[in-house]
Amino acid sequence: MGVTDAKIAIEHPEDLNFGDYSTNASLVASKKLGLNPRQTAEKIVEKLNAKNILQVEKIEIAGPGFINFYLQADFFEIEVKNIPKLGKKYGSNDSRKGEKILIEYTDPNPFKQFHIGHLMSNSVGETMSRFIAFAGAEVKRACYSGDVGLHVAKAIWGYQKLDQNYLAEKKDKVPVYDREVAMLSHDNEGAFWGLAYTFGSSEYDKEGAEKAEIDQLNKVIFEGKDEEIMKLHKAGKAVSMKHFEEIFKKLGTKFDRYYFESEVVKDGLTIVTENSKGIFEKSDNATIFRGENYGLHTRVFVNSVGVPTYETKELGLNTLKFKENPNINQSIIITAHEQSDYFKVVLKALSLIEPEVAEKTKHISHGMLRFAGGKMSSRRGDVITGESMISDVEEIATEKIKERVMTEEEKKKLAEIVAVGAIRYSILKQEAGKDIIFDFEKSLSFEGDSGPYLQYTCVRAKSIVEKAKQAGVIGGFWNMFKTAKKAETEISRVEKIIYRFPEVVVRCQTEYSSHFMATYLIELSSEFNSYYANHKIVDKTEVTSPYRVAIAQATAQVLENGLNLMGIEVPEKM
Repeated sequence: MGVTDAKIAIEHPEDLNFGDYSTNASLVASKKLGLNPRQTAEKIVEKLNAKNILQVEKIEIAGPGFINFYLQADFFEIEVKNIPKLGKKYGSNDSRKGEKILIEYTDPNPFKQFHIGHLMSNSVGETMSRFIAFAGAEVKRACYSGDVGLHVAKAIWGYQKLDQNYLAEKKDKVPVYDREVAMLSHDNEGAFWGLAYTFGSSEYDKEGAEKAEIDQLNKVIFEGKDEEIMKLHKAGKAVSMKHFEEIFKKLGTKFDRYYFESEVVKDGLTIVTENSKGIFEKSDNATIFRGENYGLHTRVFVNSVGVPTYETKELGLNTLKFKENPNINQSIIITAHEQSDYFKVVLKALSLIEPEVAEKTKHISHGMLRFAGGKMSSRRGDVITGESMISDVEEIATEKIKERVMTEEEKKKLAEIVAVGAIRYSILKQEAGKDIIFDFEKSLSFEGDSGPYLQYTCVRAKSIVEKAKQAGVIGGFWNMFKTAKKAETEISRVEKIIYRFPEVVVRCQTEYSSHFMATYLIELSSEFNSYYANHKIVDKTEVTSPYRVAIAQATAQVLENGLNLMGIEVPEKM
């Protein structure tokens, strides 16, 4: 019709009665054609009908000129049949095939606790890794940890200073008081190091002689020459990393590479030193990057006593990533949005030093995790850490499933899967970058907008398929399937939603946000549960049963694929 620059939208109507797709093309083009939208719509529909578009049953005009498309029944029939056949690959695509992507996320620091921010980063990073791999890319997962710095000095100083008297006063905090005995136990040694950090941090804040000692120790650790100190450093780091690995295993994450500040700090310092003219400058004996020159803010890269800051280490880290992986197409860093301005400055400085590295490096931010009612402590009265949060949710999950007919081992495993699913879903259902309000009870509801609800629906759909097999009703035999489909004259709402899965996957991949998938899975689960309530699916005497079983089978596969992309495991039974 001669209109070539119209920005049109093609989307799914909220009301399924208005078709499977809808477009505003006529409203946009009418201004350029000098016609009213209805007239334009009539002309567009006339031309489209002449094309006899495959699998489109009819095209209608609605309202002021929206054009609605209705798909043929055969389209849904083929899709329902193909989903189980493609299995775990259904919804995948090759949009990033051949690409190598490095994704850095979680980033807990040894000698400190695994806090709820790390839980946020892990949830976002893990699901993003899975979505990108689902697009055909080769994905490597990386974790960056601060094994040098003031927090380490505080922990090691506290470890050295704590004595039996102090431990005796804190006996409710530390199960084992004798340090030699404590060294034999990972759990107790971890508690000892946690207490040491807390003690060192509190003494540092008093601004007395202790602060000067810890500052000096920080420099000694950075230099790495004191054998006794470095022996302690190695021991504390090993305890922390072993413990983090246990948490990662529970969360379903396996990192390919751990980066540490100690291995990137010297390279970072060299980068800053070699670029001290023109890019960095001196100010009060410190080395700074004047971000105001680029519409940003100024940050210190080496402090006044010569110790490199996080910014300098970041330069060393991001150049090292590309030295080790020269063929990667993109390096993604995932952190809380409070670090967004920090990364703008660091990446700007990097772009002036290593433009190709900076161009291939992308920072994605997420919101903060908060609690309903302002709750900031765990059920045991401690400040909530990522660990205690998982434990608290597991405790509630255990209570909810205590009446299930299972062994205690099965209940324990189920509680863990449900807890992680509840936390993951609560985080990932929010729009990218938005803060999350976590409600312990609602997140574990087996009805409504929750991870356990999705897990339960998937388990239900799979159990229906299993029940059908035992009854001899199979959804996959094509001749029986075709006969059943013809007898099932009405296209269900489940079928009208289930085929959208690949589209939702693409949107999550391109917009780096999983909340589209969360919304989609809830809608599909709701429709399937309504379908289950209103249709007898397994009935050996009913000719439509094989097709209905196929719908259940397709639903189970889509739910399982979608949940897997979100890092949520589906239990065998609930």
